[in-house]
Amino acid sequence: MSAEERRDQVVKAAVAEFAVRGLEGTSTGDIAKRVGVSQPYLFRLFPTKRDLFIAAVDHSAAQVRDVFTKAADGKYGAEAMAAMGEAYQDLLLADDELLGMQLQQFAACHDPEVQAAVRGVMQGIWHHVENLTGAPVENRVDFFAKGMLCNMIAAMGRADGGDPMWQPVLDVLRDEVKPPRCEPYDETAEVRAGSPRESGYAAYVERSLTK
Repeated sequence: MSAEERRDQVVKAAVAEFAVRGLEGTSTGDIAKRVGVSQPYLFRLFPTKRDLFIAAVDHSAAQVRDVFTKAADGKYGAEAMAAMGEAYQDLLLADDELLGMQLQQFAACHDPEVQAAVRGVMQGIWHHVENLTGAPVENRVDFFAKGMLCNMIAAMGRADGGDPMWQPVLDVLRDEVKPPRCEPYDETAEVRAGSPRESGYAAYVERSLTK
């Protein structure tokens, strides 16, 4: 195994551990054990636990960007945004570690270096969505806000099934009212593709609550 392959293996193991216990609660010994390497070897790759955590943050952000890129291929505007929303939901449902890592990265923003890293990756995703869709800021705000709301509800999902408390939220997420018309969107494209408000968020929340 090459050094780069081993490094990638370490980062993936770190994501699995940090997603559950966070920056403060995770030991480098647990990460090393998961990979099957010694702690001294781990510290040759990453001088500090913070460095490894930031690498895990970068890895998770890259997953999101890659999923958005593939989903938006050949699409633009509302059509691209709807496809990206669906792909993101599928990714979170398939990978609990990604959701956990996202939550833990925000919790660790008390650390200035982590805060700067998280701010950088989130700005990168924000601009990536802009470049892929051409969506104006109002639509991107709606897209990210609903995504974060879904993250929150998914994190609180109940093993015994759905929670009626969230029914009003589901009703809003199913709302078919179109967003304000603004360039570069056109009405025919929204009718064809479905607006970002109709991109399946409600279905994602329901599946999250019954996982």
